[in-house]
Amino acid sequence: MSRRRAPRPAAGAFKAALDRVAPKTPLAAVQAAWASTAGEQLAAVAVPVSERDGTVTIECVDTVWAQELDLMQEALLKRLRAEVGEQAPKALRFRVNSERF
Repeated sequence: MSRRRAPRPAAGAFKAALDRVAPKTPLAAVQAAWASTAGEQLAAVAVPVSERDGTVTIECVDTVWAQELDLMQEALLKRLRAEVGEQAPKALRFRVNSERF
């Protein structure tokens, strides 16, 4: 008769499965790193939505946030380069889409 094993946390298995099936695109890398790179407050009002020719488009809740993030672009790009490496965008573009939030 075999002994029953104690339950193990499922978090490790879920993370491994997500890593295997997650897309390996520059946009996916930025989306995965956005909350930790931008911070929770910014992540609540701005979301990366598309990438084209090295420029990632970020949708913002309103024009004030779009302008503020545009002013912070160099700092955000520096953090993204540190976080995602070679998949980091060359530039960020900000547009308003209040319906998303």
